[in-house]
Amino acid sequence: MEKAFASIEQYLRERDAVREEAIKVTRDIVRASKAVVSLVFRKELEEAERKAGELELLARQLAERLRGYPDLLYSGLVYNGLSEYVEAALLLDAARGRELRGHEELGVPPVPYLQGLGDLVGELRRLALEKVKAGEIAEAWRLIGVMEAIYFNLSRLEYPESLIPGVKHKADVARRLLDETIALVVHVESLARSRQ
Repeated sequence: MEKAFASIEQYLRERDAVREEAIKVTRDIVRASKAVVSLVFRKELEEAERKAGELELLARQLAERLRGYPDLLYSGLVYNGLSEYVEAALLLDAARGRELRGHEELGVPPVPYLQGLGDLVGELRRLALEKVKAGEIAEAWRLIGVMEAIYFNLSRLEYPESLIPGVKHKADVARRLLDETIALVVHVESLARSRQ
């Protein structure tokens, strides 16, 4: 029995070290993601691109490091960090007018990709409102189109919560944000027409 427990302790020590490393890298990913989002809203897109490159490298390194530890890779801890990465990377895509990349292009599992997409809708709303404030109504409508596509795709996923944790709730929130954003832009357009 001592031999068995020595082996188990070695296994647990190794996994604990990897888990601690994953916690640190996940924190770095969350910080870098917030920086990218902030840069997008400050219209510093070149710097956002540079920071997003660093962010992508961190996310890919984390996924690679955890390849042999699927229970850690597919855990809520890692999913939270990767979903933040997805949100930031795709916000930059949308701000640049590019097609949103898929989970394989970003190098993340499907679930954190879906979670990040759900959260992206709120950032797209903020970006659309910035465009409205700047008088760029056509650009606001383009972003609303992206929001609609995300909502449509999330809402048609009919799987249990255990397979796609949080995604149904995020789709419901996306619907509300979408409706509110459309109503606001339509209102702004009607006010502009009435002043002509």
